[in-house]
Amino acid sequence: MADLAVIILTFNEERHIGRALASVAPIAKQVFVVDSGSTDRTAQIAAACGATVLEHEFVNYAKQFQWALDHAPVTAAWVMRLDADEVVEPDLAREIDERLPNLSGDTTGVNLKRKQIFMGRWIRHGGRYPLVMLRIWRRGMGRIEDRWMDEHSTVAEGRTVTMDGGFADHNLNDLGFFIAKHNAYATREAIDVLHQRRGLTARRVPLNLRCVSQETATKRFIKETIYNRLPFPIGAAGYFFYRYVLQLGFLDGKEGLIYHGLQGFWYRFLVGAKVYELEKAISHIRGAEEAKAELSRLTGLRIE
Repeated sequence: MADLAVIILTFNEERHIGRALASVAPIAKQVFVVDSGSTDRTAQIAAACGATVLEHEFVNYAKQFQWALDHAPVTAAWVMRLDADEVVEPDLAREIDERLPNLSGDTTGVNLKRKQIFMGRWIRHGGRYPLVMLRIWRRGMGRIEDRWMDEHSTVAEGRTVTMDGGFADHNLNDLGFFIAKHNAYATREAIDVLHQRRGLTARRVPLNLRCVSQETATKRFIKETIYNRLPFPIGAAGYFFYRYVLQLGFLDGKEGLIYHGLQGFWYRFLVGAKVYELEKAISHIRGAEEAKAELSRLTGLRIE
């Protein structure tokens, strides 16, 4: 068993949590489930599977995970970030078990290649595989970006390596859940865009290849320097065309059409529309604190 602690955030994940915990059971020395007040059996299932269950009030994913890093009694040498609806497949579990103890001392992070499973189908095209992201790091070396959406794990020093085994995002809920979840995501991402445009928080240090994967850093740079400056109808349509046609998303069949249409066009359009709506609502406000207070009132989120 690898000297690895796995941290999973949950809220009403009884459908997924047992599967996630079973997938890391062969490799995890410690497992922490940080729950934010689930009303279903999530906490009971996690405890029955041997996880240490912690409770903490949820503000956003970044703050919740950073709280876990700061407060969970992790003693393992390595820490892994896993979502409740994600699965570590057997080949990746073997790779982690074999490679992690033998990594050089200057290696502080491990990137994983995530698959997207949608309506039972592996979405292989449209730039969705592999999604290379930092998910494992040496204890004390990793942090989570302080963002409302699209927060990444980062390491401040050392080098990263990439493992090739299977790692899947496979949510079992229906389209109604997918749409509701992305509607909430769109509000959070709109807040991040407004933070950048209006300078509501201290300027963030750009991601670089030292702290995340090349793919992550490149995508963030393009989004913030090019995409977010385009008129949102043009940006959303152009992004869908790029994914569905140029990156061959049409090869993913009907499931791919639904996924790329919703996640690659509708979601991007919705983010732009919410930015437009919220920007109009605070256009008369000059002070950053007043603007954040008004955004909190409009969205129901605790924007600090």
